[in-house]
Amino acid sequence: MLIKRPSDIPPSEITPKGVYLRRREFLKATGALGLGAGLALARPARAEEGRGAKLAEVRKSPLSTMEPLTSYKDITHYNNFYEFGTDKSDPAQQAHLLRTRPWTVAVEGLVRRPRVYDIDELLKLAPLEERIYRLRCVEAWSMVVPWVGYPLSALIRQVEPLGSAKFVEFTTVLRPSEMPGQRLPILAWPYVEGLRLDEAMHPLTLLCLGLYGEVLPNQNGAPVRIVVPWKYGFKSGKSIVKIRFTEFQPRTSWNLAAPHEYGFYANVNPTVDHPRWSQAKERRIGEGLFARKRDTLMFNGYADQVAHLYADMDLRKHF
Repeated sequence: MLIKRPSDIPPSEITPKGVYLRRREFLKATGALGLGAGLALARPARAEEGRGAKLAEVRKSPLSTMEPLTSYKDITHYNNFYEFGTDKSDPAQQAHLLRTRPWTVAVEGLVRRPRVYDIDELLKLAPLEERIYRLRCVEAWSMVVPWVGYPLSALIRQVEPLGSAKFVEFTTVLRPSEMPGQRLPILAWPYVEGLRLDEAMHPLTLLCLGLYGEVLPNQNGAPVRIVVPWKYGFKSGKSIVKIRFTEFQPRTSWNLAAPHEYGFYANVNPTVDHPRWSQAKERRIGEGLFARKRDTLMFNGYADQVAHLYADMDLRKHF
């Protein structure tokens, strides 16, 4: 009997049609690299070469789930990170090109104390803790990932948002020479995501610097990303270089690319289908293509903690 792994699922089944059709352009662009870059692309991905550096003094979080963890290999080899390509295997193959040192994150906009943080400053800003979150993506698959970081609110309190600040915008690094997907109009680059300020301040929202007790692999958003566990994975911006506080709702990348498919809020809601598939069931990565699907939980299982944030909203309209 042939048992397919998730990587065998055709990208056309899980990727917006317009993005999938541009894959030929992506392949041409990667093939057009200079000789030096071409040799770099031929090297094995970092995840194949070994695990990352250990993070010191990581404590367990009481906010974690008790579910079995997805394997490190699956977490680092089945990724959505279109800056490196549209196939789930592309990030693990291409992400070694990204240089993550030196790295800074600028915090600006409607704050009293704007500043630029070096990545080492961010690592020491608050005690690191391991949180085991379900990571739920819109293609009806999920993982259970032991992220390492601390509440984003620790950073937000340092910069002191003004009373006029209502939203937080996150911008990914723009380096087409290191991120071959950015050479094509797959999305509006650089990648931009956003949260309402109260969502960003929620204790479940993580400024993430690692997984499995180690520094983040490049394909998972190194060196710093956001993790918002009650939302679909595309809300969690990766490889962040700018955090900006605004009065108005940010224009986010997926919402601009396909507004009928990707709303600003992107809360996990199994009663609202994606236009091209049901979201009522999900398959856990690593359990096999023919494993029994499980029911998708409202707010990804965090309803008790976050439902109050949307008490006065129509969640079919504000999807």
